[in-house]
Amino acid sequence: MSTQNPAIKIFNIFILLAFLASCSSIPSMKFWGDDEVDPDKPRPLNNNASFTRNINVKWNKSFAGENILGNFVPSFSFQNAYFADSNGNISSLDSLSGEIIWEQNIGPLSSGVSSGFGVLVVSDTSGNIITLNNENGTILWKKNVKAQVLSSAAISPKFIIVKTDSGELIALDKSTGSISWSYRSKLPTLTIRGSSSPVIVEDQVFATFDNGRMGVFDINTGFLLWDGAISYVSGTSELENIIDSDSSPLIEGGYVYANNYQGNLNIFDIAQKRSVWQTKSSSFYSPILIKGLLVLVESNSHFKSFFAKTLEESWSSDIYHNRQLSNPISNSGFIIIGDFEGYIHIIDPVNGKTIGRKKISKNPIKTLISRSKNFYAVDETFNLYALNI
Repeated sequence: MSTQNPAIKIFNIFILLAFLASCSSIPSMKFWGDDEVDPDKPRPLNNNASFTRNINVKWNKSFAGENILGNFVPSFSFQNAYFADSNGNISSLDSLSGEIIWEQNIGPLSSGVSSGFGVLVVSDTSGNIITLNNENGTILWKKNVKAQVLSSAAISPKFIIVKTDSGELIALDKSTGSISWSYRSKLPTLTIRGSSSPVIVEDQVFATFDNGRMGVFDINTGFLLWDGAISYVSGTSELENIIDSDSSPLIEGGYVYANNYQGNLNIFDIAQKRSVWQTKSSSFYSPILIKGLLVLVESNSHFKSFFAKTLEESWSSDIYHNRQLSNPISNSGFIIIGDFEGYIHIIDPVNGKTIGRKKISKNPIKTLISRSKNFYAVDETFNLYALNI
């Protein structure tokens, strides 16, 4: 069990960020000449490129608050879309038209809404897990878990699974909110503020943690069935040893695909309960599988791709270097990403070429999610867009 004081952790991160911010404002701290290009500067877009695919905005709605972490994501049930902002506004919308069906405000939230099996689940800034009736927004119960939850919950017929910023995985009874079981991972001294969502597959829960490990749990008992290291610490300082896994594991075809910051993209065989392949990588996002390729967006906004069967490298690209890309999604057979200038980009998964682009916002695109023929984008100031190709 971790004995670290969360307040110390937050204070350390604040001091670190303040130092880095101050460094960026001091001209003498440059490490390149006046006639050289800043290697950290986002790469400009090629505005003379010709494209073969168009992006259509079907509707957009504006909500309130700041979506700095990009952890407020719409959730869906049949034709309904559910969305929450950090100010606590929860809305049920028609996903095709954007028409609001009902609205509810329950106070400041720390993460977005999840939906499933007749309920909605959100987490507030005081550490309360809150469930609502998905038909009218009526609150069913609240349960305080003594820590903030920064990621969406996973929902099964019997349980609601959340992961806290203190490294605890908690299963709550879906009907009553009582805690059925919990598991506390060892929290490193320094971590990135963010968190991955657990994933439920049949009677197992898959989760990744800030210590760079992935665990598989029995959903009924919380028993740790097996776990593995995505990567190990190898640096000489606390900064170099930040290996958070802030992306949810991808489970497909009997394998778990997991990655972390300053670590690896790692593939685990579920039947063998062990890692079977890994490559050095640093990413905040889950990889995607598309057209026989495994595609990853790294923390510097570079792309890597591998043939899914052989795991040999396919194509790579740095044309979006440091453009603070959103998570990648697959839609209509293409890779879709957003960037810090409010652009949506369409990428051909076969060769990595950009074949479509549209600026939809003046704010950074933080999150994308695919739903049938449409996909949805959320920017940093809680504008929600419904789009298609």
